[in-house]
Amino acid sequence: MQPDRILFVTSEMDDFVRVGGLAAVSAALPRALSHVCDIRVLVPGYPGVLARAGDMEIVGYCGAFAALPACRIGRCRTPDGLTVYVVLCPELYDRAGSPYTDENGVDWADNDIRFARLAAAAVDLAAGLADPAWNADLVHANDWESALAPAYISWRKLDIPSILTVHNLAYQGLFSARTLERIGAPREAFRIDGIEFYDKVSFMKAGLVYASHVTTVSETYAREITTPEFGCGLDGVLRQRAQRSELTGIINGIDASWDARTCPDLHSPFEVGQWDGKRANADHLRRSFGLALSDGPLFGLVARLVHQKGVDLVLPAAEAIVQAGGQIVVMGTGEKRFEQALSEAGRRHAGSIAVTIGFDDAEARRVFAGSDFTLMPSRFEPCGLSQMYAQKFGSLPIGHRIGGLAETIDDGKTGFLFGEATVEHLFGAVCRAFSTFGSKPRLNSMRRQAMAKVFSWKDSAASYAGLYREQFAYRR
Repeated sequence: MQPDRILFVTSEMDDFVRVGGLAAVSAALPRALSHVCDIRVLVPGYPGVLARAGDMEIVGYCGAFAALPACRIGRCRTPDGLTVYVVLCPELYDRAGSPYTDENGVDWADNDIRFARLAAAAVDLAAGLADPAWNADLVHANDWESALAPAYISWRKLDIPSILTVHNLAYQGLFSARTLERIGAPREAFRIDGIEFYDKVSFMKAGLVYASHVTTVSETYAREITTPEFGCGLDGVLRQRAQRSELTGIINGIDASWDARTCPDLHSPFEVGQWDGKRANADHLRRSFGLALSDGPLFGLVARLVHQKGVDLVLPAAEAIVQAGGQIVVMGTGEKRFEQALSEAGRRHAGSIAVTIGFDDAEARRVFAGSDFTLMPSRFEPCGLSQMYAQKFGSLPIGHRIGGLAETIDDGKTGFLFGEATVEHLFGAVCRAFSTFGSKPRLNSMRRQAMAKVFSWKDSAASYAGLYREQFAYRR
């Protein structure tokens, strides 16, 4: 039996607001699935959402319960026709800062209420209580911010299947035991086989326990998170789900705009084999970032500047790259210690290392198009998107052999993989990159293979559609 109506619940979406890769997935996957089902997206009513949503119709209301305030549900359409529902609750969402933190980068003290409100509204909407004209056959929640939705479905004893996709297990939504009452959870749920996690309430664990099925964003990461090394304390729960065939890895895709031939943001769009066009992008990148013109290799780092991304490994490797005649362009935001250390490296090596603290999508595309190599020494990487972006723009990724990097980089053909998250292993891969750069036939052969790779959402969407059918048929 085919489920016709899917509610996709997310805390961020590229159309309105972006913090990480979840936003890109939340914009692309529902669109890829819209050809086979009536899929609709639910997001919180942040200022960025309200500013970009256009005409919005108020379709329903969700009452207050526990510490969750009442809210209205708005409905709008994106220019290409995707239906988006918005949780309208100004006291929770109409704030300066990011979806998760204030202007100083500090987590909102009421994040438990803010995202419990999102999850509870999702269940009301799925049950036909928030939009009288629509209900959902299945709820697809994403990461800890909406992971309470499967739990609310279970606690309310509703017959609605649910899927939780884990985009990054390291972020779990942990709150004190007092949150149990604040979110209206039954007291008996606070136990080891419920939502209790070392005497705290874990939103992520709630989803892992109560969802009908759990997915994550690569097959490799699905295996990794069942181990103590990558399981973030939840490996036992995940092993149980895997043993029951209730954990699936589905690799993400990227949208068709990542095409070096047509991308309007590039200084010089280019085709495979037009390496003069690639060089023109490199020269433009050097000029715009204040680097010296050079015939040496140019390395890019476009990432959140956090420990997970291996930024501490890049810092010592950067010194060696510069000494060997390479240059580095960095773009990103994150932990202050890494922002400061990279900025200081840029000051020490003016003309060889350029650092921009911030993010701009168009500029990031120019970094991928202009760089010869993209650094991705992540300690763990559930899927990763930058290595896909890089390959489509002819920048060969250098990545740790884990998660989605292991699945999407062909070592020695479209990029370089290394085995351990150490400076020594990273520099070994960097040396291979320098050697390849010194052989233009080999470099251009790898660029050709990288740019020819297909990272379409089509296959990913087909896998999700099949999973939706299985869960819906099983429940019926």
